[in-house]
Amino acid sequence: MSRVLATYNIKGGVGKTSAAVNLAYLAARDGARTLLWDLDPQGASTYLLRVQPRVRGGARGLLRKRGDPSGEIKGSDHPGLDLLPADFSYRHMDLALDRFKRPTLRLARVLEPLRDQYDYILLDCPPSISLVSESVFEAADALLVPVVPATLSARTLEQLCSVLAGGGPRLLAFFSIVDLRRPLHRDAMARLRAQHPRGMLGAAIPCSDDVERMGAERDVVASFAPSSSAAFAYKALWCDLLRRLEGP
Repeated sequence: MSRVLATYNIKGGVGKTSAAVNLAYLAARDGARTLLWDLDPQGASTYLLRVQPRVRGGARGLLRKRGDPSGEIKGSDHPGLDLLPADFSYRHMDLALDRFKRPTLRLARVLEPLRDQYDYILLDCPPSISLVSESVFEAADALLVPVVPATLSARTLEQLCSVLAGGGPRLLAFFSIVDLRRPLHRDAMARLRAQHPRGMLGAAIPCSDDVERMGAERDVVASFAPSSSAAFAYKALWCDLLRRLEGP
């Protein structure tokens, strides 16, 4: 049975998609059968993996499928890494979910036949608090939450903790787009680690040109810049995540 991990944040522009694609690549490189589902209608993960953002029947058709959605899954250029692509109709996924009697369980139902086929399923989620995000909370075993060490991004982490206070997936946050030359970032990281000693992962993703180059290269950092600080940071994040998933 696979683990379902969702890269999620209420706020956009925090490195969520970059983390999803790089972590999925590292899982596959380690030999794990890995699926990335791009739930964001913008389709950034789909673009980075060089796949057309199209699903037959759109969001409604995918959610209505009673069988295995494997027919919509595409291979990537990286062995062991498959993609369930984005589709622009995902922008209406809230409305499509709302047609079901138990809408928040629908994404989990779509994933159910895939959980025996993959070791890891990663969900790249759109930034929002919505019926889609509530469905992700039901489907995921853990939320991977990138946090820029600045006031507004830290505030969204507190909001998310409040949303999940009544129960939900395990929340594992990590710092993203970090510039250690800035006292504001260093102070914010120290404060948040003190406030969330069990919820913050140790690894941090730097503010890096190589991460921004992903769009131009349409590839993961470990592939086109394997010796970069960003590549080492994503590897450290993946190792840290595995330790947490195996631990208490």
